[in-house]
Amino acid sequence: MSASDRNLRAVNLPTDWSPASWRGYPALQMPTYPDPIALEGVLQEMHALPPLVTSWEILALQKQIAEAQEGKRFLLQGGDCAEVFEGCTPEVISNRLKVLLQMSLVLVHGLRLPVVRVGRFAGQYAKPRSTDTETRGGVTLPAYRGDIINAPDFTEASRVPDPRRMVKAHARSAMTMNFIRALIDGGFADLHHPEYWNLSWVGHSPLADEYQRMVDGVGDAVRFMETLSGSEVHNLNRVDFYTSHEALLLPYEESQTRQVPRQWGWFNLSTHFPWIGMRTAQLDGAHIEYFRGIRNPIGLKVGPSATAEQLLRVIDVLNPDDEAGRLTLIHRMGAAQIAEKLPVLLDAVRREGRRVLWICDPMHGNTESTSNGYKTRRFGNIRSELEQAFDLHAAAGTRLGGVHLELTGEDVTECLGGARELTEIDLERAYRSTVDPRLNYEQALEIAMLIVRKQAQLARPE
Repeated sequence: MSASDRNLRAVNLPTDWSPASWRGYPALQMPTYPDPIALEGVLQEMHALPPLVTSWEILALQKQIAEAQEGKRFLLQGGDCAEVFEGCTPEVISNRLKVLLQMSLVLVHGLRLPVVRVGRFAGQYAKPRSTDTETRGGVTLPAYRGDIINAPDFTEASRVPDPRRMVKAHARSAMTMNFIRALIDGGFADLHHPEYWNLSWVGHSPLADEYQRMVDGVGDAVRFMETLSGSEVHNLNRVDFYTSHEALLLPYEESQTRQVPRQWGWFNLSTHFPWIGMRTAQLDGAHIEYFRGIRNPIGLKVGPSATAEQLLRVIDVLNPDDEAGRLTLIHRMGAAQIAEKLPVLLDAVRREGRRVLWICDPMHGNTESTSNGYKTRRFGNIRSELEQAFDLHAAAGTRLGGVHLELTGEDVTECLGGARELTEIDLERAYRSTVDPRLNYEQALEIAMLIVRKQAQLARPE
């Protein structure tokens, strides 16, 4: 690396790094708070709040990601595009959990691999935006950047960045985590009772029968094992669940970055698995500077504009010691560009022998606007990018080890196509997202089944 890279080396306790060192670098996608004194007061309050996750949970996730890198696990990451405060309700949280549990059951059953379950929740309150402002009817206001920063209502008061929202986001994240942990510890994820995961609105889904046959098969297998052993298989009554969010709002992330007893270094204790978005992945930027010093396993979004040289330099900074489970590369190219843009990156990383987990985000490269003004994604394009990703990894001698999806357990109509073949007219029925369109339950389950079928196809001898 050149001197211009500022000696950005080792995550292993870098001497020139601190949780606040990002402040000396250009920070994109940051709001401008009108009252700096109020902001610092909130950050002091945030520093004193309890953490949301623990260091041992973070290290356990890193071990599982390392196993996924070796092909021993598959990573499922999914949840809301942007959480909203009003969505912190038992029904919304449990429905989201149900979808991820059902998807993971499909994947475990079909892939014959343990699944690493990572939710895009309990902190996914900030969103990057293409422009700093929004104009409607000749009125220009700051863009909505997620509930942790401002409100979506198109009024001057709502759009002013408010630092107190960080405290509210922390509280909502804590409540979400508390409820999920209580559900899991109480047996909600018990394989003996997958009926707990059913969503009331999908009884007549075109996929319901296929899924039910799978559940019945798993149930029969569990009962068979227990009959042979003469006792209940207890490790089937709970699962590991981890949280993730884009670590976009760096003052918030800094306030939750802590040292812990009997561990070296610094952990971001607001989430298990933070990631860097494509818009903030500049090598000389504040987000790379922040991420290089934390011990969490981290994700990096990789878009179609990335070159092999740029990607390798960022990998040098974020994982200079090639630490197992440290770095996940989340490619999001778009169905029309993945065949051209991804192979050169796969070849470069494989040629250099870098230890990473590759996962596919087939959502963000396939966003478009409809004739009736809705921001949407076509299920056919999502499916196409994911299927191409499997083929391209197989051709390159690399492994696609996971998927990253925006989804919900609610009865929404935001993405076109899928099992019910949603049309542009259907979008008007239940379009609820404040930022990006999400897969609904049926579409998400269809993706899980698609992954299983594609993997089986690749595994068959020619």
